[in-house]
Amino acid sequence: MSRAKTTFEGSIEDAALLLQHFDNIHKQSPENAEVLKRAGLVMALTAWETYVEDRILEAVQSRLRAVNGSSIGNFVAGKLMEELKRFHNPTSEKTKRIFLDYLEIDITASWKWLHFTPELTRKTLDELISKRGDAVHRSKPINGGSTSPHLVKREELEKAIRFLKNLVDVTDNALVE
Repeated sequence: MSRAKTTFEGSIEDAALLLQHFDNIHKQSPENAEVLKRAGLVMALTAWETYVEDRILEAVQSRLRAVNGSSIGNFVAGKLMEELKRFHNPTSEKTKRIFLDYLEIDITASWKWLHFTPELTRKTLDELISKRGDAVHRSKPINGGSTSPHLVKREELEKAIRFLKNLVDVTDNALVE
């Protein structure tokens, strides 16, 4: 198991903990508990973003060991660090591109398990990334004075956490093989 996966496993637990807090608080104050589901989604996808950044860095450093300290090694490592500073919201396309550029691997081709094909996995990830943006920038939808449906449903957050755990598993396994 990679160090990046170990870090992810600790980070994704923050999202699961927020879901537990939601369950506890929702019973007493449903209107105040909704923020925990949005925060849980943000935390879950932040764990994914950190995993991708850490995992590509870990794999590239491993590949560069033979040229570590040389001008070519320093150049590649520097370029990757510059790119990671701008690497936000790792959609399926951004993730595919960075792994292709630095490791010559279409990592998204390995994104399959149980009922998920690579295509469905890419679509699901991209939808979650988009929903994270909504959760961050549009926390309470305005609907002409009437009650709007909640942006993140409890079951959706639970599924998102499980999905991201599976995605990290298959990604990490693909890089180990």
